[in-house]
Amino acid sequence: MKVKKEITIYDIADKLGVSTATVSRALKNNPSTSLSTRKKINAMAESMGYRPNLFASSLRSQKTHTIGVILHELNSSFITSVLAGIEKIASEAKYNLIIVHSAESVALEEVNARNLFNKRVDGVIASLSSDTENLSHFQQFQNKNIPVVFFDRVFEKSDDAKVIINNFQAGYDATAHLIEQGCRRIAHITSSLKRNVYSERMRGYKQALLDNNLKFDEKLVVVEGLKEEDATRAAKQILALKTLPDGIFITNDFCAAVVMQVLKDAGIQIPRDIAIVGFNNDNIGKVVSPKLTTINYPGFEMGKVAAHNLINHLKGVWDLSLSSTVVIKSELIIRESSLKKASTSHK
Repeated sequence: MKVKKEITIYDIADKLGVSTATVSRALKNNPSTSLSTRKKINAMAESMGYRPNLFASSLRSQKTHTIGVILHELNSSFITSVLAGIEKIASEAKYNLIIVHSAESVALEEVNARNLFNKRVDGVIASLSSDTENLSHFQQFQNKNIPVVFFDRVFEKSDDAKVIINNFQAGYDATAHLIEQGCRRIAHITSSLKRNVYSERMRGYKQALLDNNLKFDEKLVVVEGLKEEDATRAAKQILALKTLPDGIFITNDFCAAVVMQVLKDAGIQIPRDIAIVGFNNDNIGKVVSPKLTTINYPGFEMGKVAAHNLINHLKGVWDLSLSSTVVIKSELIIRESSLKKASTSHK
C-alpha cells in the first residue's frame, strides 16, 4: 500500500500563492499576519490534512512541552483525582502528558523512568512503587537538569521536590477519634511500611495510643496489599484474634469497605462492636453502610500543586529548590462507621 506524502507548509504556501513564512506565522496564530489570512491558511491546512511536525520543532527548541507522570497504580480514586489536577494545570500551560505506571514494581518503575528520559520529557511527576528503596533511577533526570516532583509516596528525608500531606498527623487524628469514641483496643490495617505514607500513618497511630495511655500491640497491626483479596485476608486475620478489637484504623477506603463487609458477614455490628476509620475520602465511603469515616486526602489539589510548581520551574518563574516540600492540608471526615458512642446509646 502506497503511503501518502506528509503535507508541509511548502505545499500550503504553493496552493495559496503565499510565502512559507506567512504560512508559518499564520499556523502559530501570529497577529503580525491579518486575521483573514490566518483563517484562510488554517482552513487550507485542515482541508489538506496538514499536521505540525512537533518532533522537528522540539529538536530546534530542545523542548518537547511534555511532562512524564509515573504512578504506582491506576485503579484508585485518589490517583484519578491527582491526574485530573495535573491535567488541568498542564493543559492550561499547553503541556502534554505521558502517563506510565509501575504496578507496584520498582523494576517497571525503572523501565518507565528510562523510557520517559529517552522520550526527552521536560519534567517528571512521580509517586513511588511499594518496593522502591532508592532514587538512583531518577539520577538520569538530575544529570540533565530535568526537574522531578514527587507526590504522595516519597522519600521524605530527601532534598527532592515533593508534595505530601502530614501523614503522621492524619494517622494520629484517625486513631485519636476512635479513642474519643471509647475504643481501647484499636487495630491498624496498613500496607508496605517501606513507603512514607504508611510508615508515617503508623507512627501517628502509635503516638495517639501512647498519648492516651493505651498499650501498642503488634498483634493488632496487619500489613497487607491494597487489593480486594488482601483486604479480605486482613479482615479474616482480625476475626481470628482471641480478643477482637473495638476499633480499626485502615489506611485505604477501598480496603476499609471490603473489611467492613467481611466483618458484617461474620455478624459484627459496625460501629457498635467495631468502629472503623478509613483513609482517602474515596467515593466508596459514601455508599457503603454505614457510611465510612475517613481522612480527606485532597488528590486534585495535590496534582494541581505538583504540576503548577513543575511548570513554573520550567518557565523560570520558580525554583523548586527554594521550597522542596509542600504539605497539603488533610482533615478527618466523621461519618457513621466510627460513631460508637451514638450506637451504644441506642442499644
